[in-house]
Amino acid sequence: MNLHTNLQDSLHDTLHDRKMCSALLDKLKRSIDEYGKPIRFMEVCGTHTVSIFQSGLRTLLPEGFTHLSGPGCPVCVTHDSEVATFLRLAEKENVILATFGDLIRVPAPDGRSLKHSMANGANVQIVYSPMDAVKLALDNPQKEVVFLGVGFETTAPTIAATIMAAKSKNIKNYSVFCCHKLVPPALAVLLDNNINDRYIDAFLLPGHVSLVTGLVPFEFIAKDYRYPAVVAGFEPAEIIHALYLISEQKRQGKALVENAYTRAVSYEGNVTAKNILNTVFEVCDTKWRGLGEIPQSGLKIKKDFADFDALIKHDEQVVPTKPLAGCKCGEVLQGKITPAQCPLFAKVCTPQNPTGPCMVSTEGSCAAWYNYQGLE
Repeated sequence: MNLHTNLQDSLHDTLHDRKMCSALLDKLKRSIDEYGKPIRFMEVCGTHTVSIFQSGLRTLLPEGFTHLSGPGCPVCVTHDSEVATFLRLAEKENVILATFGDLIRVPAPDGRSLKHSMANGANVQIVYSPMDAVKLALDNPQKEVVFLGVGFETTAPTIAATIMAAKSKNIKNYSVFCCHKLVPPALAVLLDNNINDRYIDAFLLPGHVSLVTGLVPFEFIAKDYRYPAVVAGFEPAEIIHALYLISEQKRQGKALVENAYTRAVSYEGNVTAKNILNTVFEVCDTKWRGLGEIPQSGLKIKKDFADFDALIKHDEQVVPTKPLAGCKCGEVLQGKITPAQCPLFAKVCTPQNPTGPCMVSTEGSCAAWYNYQGLE
């Protein structure tokens, strides 16, 4: 075991220390008691969703401090029309569809998923890294490999890197169906919708996304809307500390974008990752599950890399589709209802037999609620 591993283990133990977490919770309680009003904070990160439920933190929050789970799961916000396109691409002759595992079971509007396509003979391969998809193309020169590019600013640079690598190595049988989405524009829509309802009071900002973007893209939350927003790490003590900063902002009548994850996130973000992303992709309008079409909230492949755009290469289009019948994932992703308020939850819709993507993904709110509701 090397020094780095020892330090990581020590840090993990510290950030999980029960006495420290208890002291931070007491501090948070005093702050919200002084504020004297309820606070409803929304996290927009699947890792935060799981961490809050898994650690039992949700049940330990002081009275009046309410957790809402927003559109932070990339699989969950992938639109029905995009999922339907997955199936059409998978069923094309001579295509190997490469994908992360969570997407295999996401149902299209007709109830089918890539799992059904595989059962019907489609060649769908699960990869654990985007570069695995490039290797798949190299190993299968007679096949067309299509990679499903799903994710936020966190994964987009890694997938952009695969396109750059394929171009530099003249790999002609590799392409990407780009479904990437950008978090800040979605938060702007939530804030616009929140003007009348006022069910969100603050944001716990995503650590992984912020690691790439930095703080600048989120500053509009405080500047234009006057809402507190704090970037947080993922361990219990880090989350509680970030929530304390939110409470203190509310108590003091402030609205700031603060960084409580300074050990990983910088103000300017990861410049190298952003340069790779901007080399391959450009911003476009795109559809989100539950939020509809949001201007300038997605990424598409630039013309210089059009040979690696799966939609162009395979003559496909993302066409409008009907939403999943009965599924309330859209409302869950907006924080308007809890998973338990969906009539299908834990009855028709379970992790073993999911109706919607929020129950499929390990980062989905419904899956987290189902798996850890015993802690509630």
